[in-house]
Amino acid sequence: MLIMRTTDPSELVRPRTDGDLAACVEVLAAVHRHSGYPVNWPRHPADWLTTRSQLAAWVAECDGCVVGHLSLSRAAEGDTAPAVWAARAGVGVDVTAVVGRLFVSPAARGHGLGAALVARAVEEARTLGLHPVLDVVGSDTAATALYERLGWELLDVVEQRWAPEQVVSLRCYAAPGQP
Repeated sequence: MLIMRTTDPSELVRPRTDGDLAACVEVLAAVHRHSGYPVNWPRHPADWLTTRSQLAAWVAECDGCVVGHLSLSRAAEGDTAPAVWAARAGVGVDVTAVVGRLFVSPAARGHGLGAALVARAVEEARTLGLHPVLDVVGSDTAATALYERLGWELLDVVEQRWAPEQVVSLRCYAAPGQP
């Protein structure tokens, strides 16, 4: 049972450290078993959580335990949402920041931690003068509901081939407002 010692979930969000990676991988595995995220389990989960283009990453922590994660990255080759938003805005993808690798332990859901992590990433992106965007697999209705509840704008739904026999539907979103 999760015991929240604060009523403000943002107080539970802090920058991720290298020492958090093992705990993040454990939480990610629990999320994968429970919710199927990520769709394809990464060969090296700690590396998957630490992309080369990463600008920052945060964890949500309760009672000294990591229970959630989110990262903010520069657009990388193959990222759909930055290209969709940039084309619509008439700018380059270099003015976007990709919100990703968001997950919260099944036991810690329903306390606003996902929203607090997203808010922290949006704040950082805006501080850097970047516009936050993201894409989410269309079948992930919980994530879709979160982003829409937070006012993110659905830009497009696109099909993307992830493997020879795997085509996924991605919902591309942009944070509300301008950078």
